[in-house]
Amino acid sequence: MALQYDLVVIGSGPGGYVAAIRASQLGLKVGVIERESLGGICLNWGCIPTKALLKSAQVFEYMNHAADYGLKVEGASYDFGAVIKRSRGVADGMSKGINFLFKKNKIETVSGVGKLLAPGKVEVTKADGSKETVEAKHIILATGARSRELPAMPIDDKKIIGYRKAMTLEQMPKRLVVVGSGAIGVEFAYFYRSMGSEVTVVEFLPRIVPIEDEEVSKQMEKSFTKMGIKVLTSAEVTKVDTSGPGCKVTIKTAQGDQQIDCDVVLSAAGVVTNIENLGLEELGIKTERGRVIVDDFYQTNVPGIYAIGDIIPGPALAHVASAEGIICVEAITGHHPEPLNYQNIPGCTYASPEIASVGLTEAEAKKQGYDVLVGKFPFSASGKASAGGVKDGFVKVIFDKKYGEWLGAHMIGSNVTEMIAEVVVARKLETTGHEIIKAVHPHPTMSEAIMEAAAAAYGEVIHL
Repeated sequence: MALQYDLVVIGSGPGGYVAAIRASQLGLKVGVIERESLGGICLNWGCIPTKALLKSAQVFEYMNHAADYGLKVEGASYDFGAVIKRSRGVADGMSKGINFLFKKNKIETVSGVGKLLAPGKVEVTKADGSKETVEAKHIILATGARSRELPAMPIDDKKIIGYRKAMTLEQMPKRLVVVGSGAIGVEFAYFYRSMGSEVTVVEFLPRIVPIEDEEVSKQMEKSFTKMGIKVLTSAEVTKVDTSGPGCKVTIKTAQGDQQIDCDVVLSAAGVVTNIENLGLEELGIKTERGRVIVDDFYQTNVPGIYAIGDIIPGPALAHVASAEGIICVEAITGHHPEPLNYQNIPGCTYASPEIASVGLTEAEAKKQGYDVLVGKFPFSASGKASAGGVKDGFVKVIFDKKYGEWLGAHMIGSNVTEMIAEVVVARKLETTGHEIIKAVHPHPTMSEAIMEAAAAAYGEVIHL
């Protein structure tokens, strides 16, 4: 006999598990189908364990620069295996935390691979090959994404690796080539460089972190170059020869072909959605360019079947998937939620310096016809940044001159990922630049740079 639920969620990443918990809070009987570990890629192989690795790198960096703070640390070294083990331990702890939350909220987990059979019906294939049928009035697809493979560099998880293997390498590569300079690429480039690898970043587009404001990209490249990371932009890997002990990477650049020898190549050129073998075609569920098409409340063109997270159009970010999951189940249960405003989604990159942004870049705002006021406050003028020895970077804000609307904010520097929420909330509340200037910020803090940048936009800055 089939397992019966009000709602079944396929996938337990930050979209799926959050949707499941919110649905249970709203009175639904919920089952979650998961083929691997609770928490999905984010908790097990993405957001959380990478931050643990980055913390180890940051502490090691502090040890190596202890003299800058008047301290002595002799013979700083690390145990790479222990660094990896700590990261895996953090991930395991978070995954167990989801298990606890599921028990607390009376959510049942069905282990295996889910496939849609019909509206209201899912077939689950277990690890031993046996099959089970699960039935529910509502089904949410939250199957996430995986590393994109480039034709010139098929991933073998030995010499050409994806982000999962990059978190569990048995030994430190002496030389590493990172292909792609989005968040994943620059975070791993920073981690491995901090731990002593020779790192080259290859980016197809004209600048690294290409979705960010141009000034942020320039600052990131400057900071990476200062760290000893080699950056190649407008460049493409055309071939990787893995026949020898290492890799011979051929890179096409404007100056001609270059060859770089390295131990490992990390493919960080985006992600591909996990929508194969889900039964989408059989049910006639509409997709475009590898993404499932949904309405404002995440229902597909087939009633009762919904999709959230990386498999639908929009930013492939954990916090976006969580927000979508909550809105989806609140709509299912008749709570009339507000559709998600995709123009107010923060993006964060956790290298050093960190990057955080929300809204329009300066170029985008001008392209859309806004008459803009731009304010910028460098951390070199911040007392807190000077005291902390983290003077690289700045906060940049963009306002509409006519109405004072806060169009965007772009930050690069220490701890800026913790500061961006102020801008997100302010934009949600339709706050103007003058209101930010008049809101008293604590001193000395990194966050007062937001107020100073707003003041700079209006010609009222004190500390520049």
